[in-house]
Amino acid sequence: MTATTRPAAVAGAFYPADPAVLARDVAALLDRARAHLEPDEPAPKAIIAPHAGYIYSGPVAATVYARLAPLAGRIRRAVLLGPAHRVAVRGLALPGAAAFDTPLGSVPVDEAAHALLQDLPQVVVSREAHALEHSLEVHLPYLKQVLGDFKLIPLVVGRAAPDEVAQVLDRLWGGDETLVVVSSDLSHYLGYAQAQAIDRDTARLILNRQPTLDPHQACGAAPANGLLVVAARRGLGPRLLDLRNSGDTAGDRSRVVGYGSFGFYPGTATAGDTPGEVLIPIARSAIGGMFGLAFRTREDHAFLHAHGACFVTLIRHGRLRGCIGSLQAHRKLLEDVRANAKAAAFLDPRFEPLTATEFKSTLVEISLLSATEPIAFADEAEAIAKLRPNVDGVILEFSGNRGTFLPQVWEQIPDPREFLAHLKRKAGLAADFWADDIRLSRYTVGKWKEADLPGVGT
Repeated sequence: MTATTRPAAVAGAFYPADPAVLARDVAALLDRARAHLEPDEPAPKAIIAPHAGYIYSGPVAATVYARLAPLAGRIRRAVLLGPAHRVAVRGLALPGAAAFDTPLGSVPVDEAAHALLQDLPQVVVSREAHALEHSLEVHLPYLKQVLGDFKLIPLVVGRAAPDEVAQVLDRLWGGDETLVVVSSDLSHYLGYAQAQAIDRDTARLILNRQPTLDPHQACGAAPANGLLVVAARRGLGPRLLDLRNSGDTAGDRSRVVGYGSFGFYPGTATAGDTPGEVLIPIARSAIGGMFGLAFRTREDHAFLHAHGACFVTLIRHGRLRGCIGSLQAHRKLLEDVRANAKAAAFLDPRFEPLTATEFKSTLVEISLLSATEPIAFADEAEAIAKLRPNVDGVILEFSGNRGTFLPQVWEQIPDPREFLAHLKRKAGLAADFWADDIRLSRYTVGKWKEADLPGVGT
């Protein structure tokens, strides 16, 4: 690590450059947020908070930062991860600097952390990635105000898988002296109502600890997904503390940016309590009940009683045995899982109804769908170019015909042109058919296989 200091790059743009004005504004935001706190409210171990200009996202960020006040003097280092906006990064980038300047004072970088990470191939050093990046910088005045003196471990996250980010977080996790901060805004430049719908769905994924966020849902999807992996593994329970957008705070509602604040609290969830381990027994119980069989289920989880959309897939001896699902959330997730499980077993028109004998050797897969978003294109070539292999589930609609492929179908049809051709056939159209009024939309899924969860469903 060199002895250089990374100067403040967006002071005067995203937040005030004058120290007195900045301190006053941050204090006012925190005071307003504290007025709504419950007495003796616990402090989180990790947080997700937005990074836009303070006039837009400041009130939402303050909602979670106000909860850190009890940690002043205890927190000695903050692990801060934010997305790369200006310089492409493969993996996670340290700054190659000894300190970060802010109008409220300098924050030293924890040089010992560099040694902890130096053997990880996904961790690099890039001054360029940090030089103009705002996603980390805008959090420092809040941290200075609520924590006082602390050391910083700043990481700009580019293309990195959830497990790669999780590996870094595990190295840096520490104990009560360490706070983890993930920087992310949510949806970008949508209309107010659409943004609200997308952001609610993103919040649901975070609260379910589903590490399947994509950059359309949250620009900090990569670091957030890594945190969600670690949260599930370590038994941290997430809480939604605030969810608004720029149309609620400042600016018009024609094109808004979404913001959310989340806290992750130790001891409020069990490490094995993942969505798949909850949902698969519910699906098996719904099918088994038709044969007079009983299975242990847990139905007290809050996410089961929120609206959700799922697909239930049945696999027997490695081959598809039924698949039915919902494309839109129109009922409680608990009800959706039960209904789709029974439909996949007994009502899929491609198969005979499942028998009790077959059921014993049939495995269940659950896919939870995100909200759908339209794909804009001028012609078929552009539509094909915009498909994201291994990421997108795709819905095709034309004149009353409709078909969808889950993202899992990319495993069998990896070529986007062939993928679209097969999807057209599934919708009842010719593979070479095209019309200007064909509509395509996409979604992502969190998916769990019974074969990957030993002991579940038995």
